[in-house]
Amino acid sequence: MITAFVLIQTDSARIPECAEEISEIEGISEVYSVTGEWDLIAIARVRRHEDLADTIANRLSKVQGVIGTTTQIAFRAYSKHDLDAAFSLGFDS
Repeated sequence: MITAFVLIQTDSARIPECAEEISEIEGISEVYSVTGEWDLIAIARVRRHEDLADTIANRLSKVQGVIGTTTQIAFRAYSKHDLDAAFSLGFDS
């Protein structure tokens, strides 16, 4: 599974509408409205890189009100459980 974080700039008058439309795109698992330079962050989860290109370039980027995107592809996921295991000395807690 390929996971990517898509930082999205939108027309400020269409932030909620863009978020709703983007959340309906196959391959998009979550959409968050955020503060700062970006208006929305979407999480894409797809099986192949080709699917990622289709999801972002062919669908998400064409949603009315989307001005620009930057995509960050994840290499590895870390969770609290993973970090505890990585730093464990083999003792039971």
